[in-house]
Amino acid sequence: MIMLVMGVTGSGKTTAGKLLARKLAWLFLDADDFHPPQNIEKMKHGVSLPDQDREPWLAALHAALLKCAAKNQDAVLACSARKQSYRETLASGVVLRICHLQGTYSEIETCLENRSGHFAGGAILAEQYSDLEEPRDALSLRASDTPEEVVQDALRKLNLN
Repeated sequence: MIMLVMGVTGSGKTTAGKLLARKLAWLFLDADDFHPPQNIEKMKHGVSLPDQDREPWLAALHAALLKCAAKNQDAVLACSARKQSYRETLASGVVLRICHLQGTYSEIETCLENRSGHFAGGAILAEQYSDLEEPRDALSLRASDTPEEVVQDALRKLNLN
């Protein structure tokens, strides 16, 4: 199974995803590691990526998920996956469960103000929210919870304790 931990930038996907993968002894994949350098540069400068910039990135992510599925390797993927079409691309040929980290704009903005060392910042947050297509059949988790609370909530709701 692939567990997709999704949400807007700053919602805590990577932190919660790493912890969830560690608790489950699953592979952890961070979608940020799959971005080509030109995408990272754009986001560093507050430029949101159009779909054509995301297509090769999504294809690389999907290829990694297919490799996991072929090896019967469970994994946690931290990825914004804001659009339904992105999630459909990622889910093609794999068993995908979605955990959606949700928070108010002001909660996430505060998180971003306190975050350092990441290429995506508050400049793209408004566009991230405007592009967000609420997932169907997703487990909703509160981004305002601590990472440990997020993981415990996910494990309980998914019966993976």
